[in-house]
Amino acid sequence: MKITGFLLLVAGWALVLADLALLRPAGPRGLFLLAAIAVEVLGLVLVALSHRPASPNRS
Repeated sequence: MKITGFLLLVAGWALVLADLALLRPAGPRGLFLLAAIAVEVLGLVLVALSHRPASPNRS
């Protein structure tokens, strides 16, 4: 889960850079940017969840 989260963070940045390089300011740029941010947030959540310490009640 940790590796997946880090890969999603990198993919989110790649999507942002692709958005800036390929799309014009008008049109689908806003939606593409929101999708890239959503990918980054998902990656950040997965990384955060994988770094949580295990609860003491867990066997």
